[in-house]
Amino acid sequence: MATLSFELPDGSTRNVEVTHLLNAGYAGREQDEVQAHIEELALLGVPGPTTTPALYPVSPYLAQQASEVRVQHGKTSGEAEWAMVITDDGVLLTVACDHTDRDLEVHGVAWSKNASPDVLGRKAWRLDDVRDHLDRITLKGWVGEGDEADTLIQDSTLGALLTPDYWLEVLSERGLNQPGTVLISGTVAMTSGVDQFARSWKVEMADPVTGHSIDAAYVVEKMAEPIG
Repeated sequence: MATLSFELPDGSTRNVEVTHLLNAGYAGREQDEVQAHIEELALLGVPGPTTTPALYPVSPYLAQQASEVRVQHGKTSGEAEWAMVITDDGVLLTVACDHTDRDLEVHGVAWSKNASPDVLGRKAWRLDDVRDHLDRITLKGWVGEGDEADTLIQDSTLGALLTPDYWLEVLSERGLNQPGTVLISGTVAMTSGVDQFARSWKVEMADPVTGHSIDAAYVVEKMAEPIG
């Protein structure tokens, strides 16, 4: 299991042992746009889901607060998302980057989600403190060729995605609304013409009401070539 530690705005910390990790997919509120995206992916050989939105179980140890992600080849990339973390005393909200193996994705989305970690922020907010203005919170992603991500590739708000409360109901139906469950939201559209297969990734969630922001950043390192 993975143990994550989050700093809250009041300076306190919450440690969470992850028992269940789930990645939502095709989770935009406008399902007509989601269907169009599914059709685009089908042209690239990515199999479509049997239902939308989708939910993919991921190995809990892949929930990480890492500064480096090791990959096997050059066709992997991140996705800017929010993450919901259920604790003993409430639900936390943080930012996340779901690093995905795009070559493996054409064989199975669930497989591709288990090939690399979900990188989460080290800060978090209580969901109860931001629930009334969630749609105004911005969600952005940057990529870069060097150690710093400096080119904007994703720029949206949480209003584009299904809400944490929607997913809390889904988790309750499945007996997973319990401490230790982490759910990653699904992502927003990428900017056309920006190369997602980058060395560095940064994601940020910013709250215009409080002025607070949470980010997560890492570099991608290719592993040594296998022998045999």
